[in-house]
Amino acid sequence: MSRINLVTPEQATSEQAELYAAITSQLGMVPNFLKVFANSPTALKAFLGLHSIANEGELTAKTKERIALGLAEQNACEYCVSAHTAIGKGVGLTEDEMAENRAGGSQDAQAAIAVKFARSLAEHNGEVTTAELLEIRNAGYSDAEIVEIITHVGMNIMTNILGKASRVAIDFPKISLQKAS
Repeated sequence: MSRINLVTPEQATSEQAELYAAITSQLGMVPNFLKVFANSPTALKAFLGLHSIANEGELTAKTKERIALGLAEQNACEYCVSAHTAIGKGVGLTEDEMAENRAGGSQDAQAAIAVKFARSLAEHNGEVTTAELLEIRNAGYSDAEIVEIITHVGMNIMTNILGKASRVAIDFPKISLQKAS
C-alpha cells in the first residue's frame, strides 16, 4: 500500500482530471506513480513537462530505457525496474539486454558506455572524471547527447525517489530487483 495518497480518477479535481486525460491519451492508463505526483498538480505538470522535453532530442528510445533500467536497479526502485522493463520491451529491448542494463552495461558497446556514465553520474552526484567524459565522447556521444543523459539521470533519480518514498503499488508486471553479487 502506498505511503503517499494516490489520487484516483474519482477523487481528481478538474485540473487533475485534465492531466489524467492527457496521460491516458498517451499511455492508455495513468500509472500509479503519476497518481502520487498528482497530489501536487504543479509537481505533476513539472514532471510531465520534463518528461516531454526529455523524450525529444538525440538519444534513442532504447538508450533512454537502458539508462532508466540501470538507474532503477542501482537505486533499488522495484517500481521503476518493473515499469521500465515493460517500456523497454515496448521499444524492442530483449530480456538479456535489459538484464545487462540493470547490471550497469549493455550488449551494445556504445550504449554500455552511456549506461556506465549515467550510473556514475548518479553514484557521484555529478562528479564524473575527465576520463569518463572523454570515454563517452570517444564512444561517439555529442555534448548534446551528454546533456540529455544528464537530464535523464536527474529525471530517473526523481522517479526512483518518489517510487521508494511512497512505496507505490506496482501496476506493471512485477520485476524483482537483481540479487547483489
